[in-house]
Formats: sequence, C-alpha cells, structure tokens
Amino acid sequence: MAANRNRCLTKEISDVQKDTHSGVFLESTSKSKDGTSTFEDLTHFRGVFIGPPDTPYEGGKFYVDIKIPSEYPFQPPIMRFETRIWHPNVSSQTGAICLDTLGSAWSPILTLKSALISLQSLLSSPEPKDPQDAEVARMLITNPKQFNKVAREWAVRHAGAPETNSGGPDHPIDEEELERQEEQRKERAEAEKTAEYVHPSIYRSACTDQNNRYHGYNKALIDRFTEMGFDVPTVVAAFEHCGVETYDGYDFELEEEWMGDITARLFHEA
Repeated sequence: MAANRNRCLTKEISDVQKDTHSGVFLESTSKSKDGTSTFEDLTHFRGVFIGPPDTPYEGGKFYVDIKIPSEYPFQPPIMRFETRIWHPNVSSQTGAICLDTLGSAWSPILTLKSALISLQSLLSSPEPKDPQDAEVARMLITNPKQFNKVAREWAVRHAGAPETNSGGPDHPIDEEELERQEEQRKERAEAEKTAEYVHPSIYRSACTDQNNRYHGYNKALIDRFTEMGFDVPTVVAAFEHCGVETYDGYDFELEEEWMGDITARLFHEA
C-alpha cells in the first residue's frame, strides 16, 4: 500500500510543479544535507496559495500543513492552516479546517492540488452556517463590515498581504472597498440561496448535538463507515460494542483487529 501511495504522490507533486496556472504550490518539509528542499519524505508537505482577489485575503500568502495518512488516497490528507486567518471555517486558534472535501466528501480521485484549490475557493465563499470558529461566523453574519476589516487586518499581519488592494497605493482598502466586497458577497449568497440568519446560540447547540450524535467519536472516522451505507447510530453502537476509545474526538487509524470486529458487527446487524 505504501508503494502505491508513494507513486501516487510522486505523480501529484510532478503535476503541481508543472502547473503554472492553478496558483497552488507544494513544498517539502524535509531538507537535504546542503539545506535544499527535497521531497524524500512523502508523508508531510506544506501547501501554499495566494489569497483570491475581491476578498479580504487578497494578496496574502497562506501556508497549509499537510500530513498524509497511510491509507491515502482512500483517506483524505490531514490539513490545517499554518498561517493565522480570520475565517468562519478555520479555527483562529489552531488552524483546523471545516471543509467537506477534507472529510466525508473526500474521494480517491481527488488530489492534494484539488484540495488546496478547494481551500483557496473557501476563502472566496465562506460558509458561516457550518462554522469551525463560531465567533468568526457570528461576526460575518451580524457585522460583515467588521468581519471584512478584521479579516483584512489578519491577512496583512499574518499572511503578508499588502495594505492596499490590487489597484495599487492609490486605492487603499477603505470603507467603500469593504462595501463593494460585501455587495458581491450578498449577490453570491442570493445566487446560492443561502439560508436565513440563525441566532449564534444555534451554533453552540448544533455543535453539541453533533457531538452527542457521534458520542464523542471523530466525525470523519465514523463517516468512513457510513459511506458503506450504515447510519451513524449503527456505526457508533458498533464502535462502543467493540470498545473503541474516542480519543477526545481526534481522527486516528483503526487497528486491523478493530476494523474486523466493527465490520463483522455492522454486517451482522445488517
């Protein structure tokens, strides 16, 4: 399995290096003896992309830590932002990311490049109704001008974004620019039929409900079994019956014995 994974990753690295249009890049985290970057370690990378135009992140350089699980590409890469960012779907403290593509919606046909492009797109289309950071989501919904201001300040401070927009020094990011950006967001929101505003307290309730539903297990871990056609309560019950620890909600690789016991339990109940 490791050999197949490495062949797959080697091809992906080559594709990214040849692509001059996507605007995403991969860096190695390992160094050779002379200090140059080398892709000898195929389990740990650094993704890089530039903040998209017409967003508070425009012109910033964002770094993403990427770890490759042993089951890749059948399991998604583990990604988190190294660069601090003010965004509802990214933790402002840890860089953890809430994106379906990196969880239940992952498919083996996806690649590191497509995952990074999805992250770049996420900066253009935040999803405050499915937040990773409730405080940021609340600001985006209740005070979008303030959200844009803070997001831009963070992009300048942490991602090296210019203090002016792409128009140059004569066109600073001011209130009129923020209003223009907000109008564009409203148009996108209407086009996507964004749901009506829900009080911020619902976010805490929704997170609690999800935690209760998964009984403390990591959602991505459970969802790897629900993709086989089993519902969440059945999978959770199988985990508990087999004595699998929750490990404080972190994702982890199941031991072969656990995989066999859980699968046997699921199909027996089916």
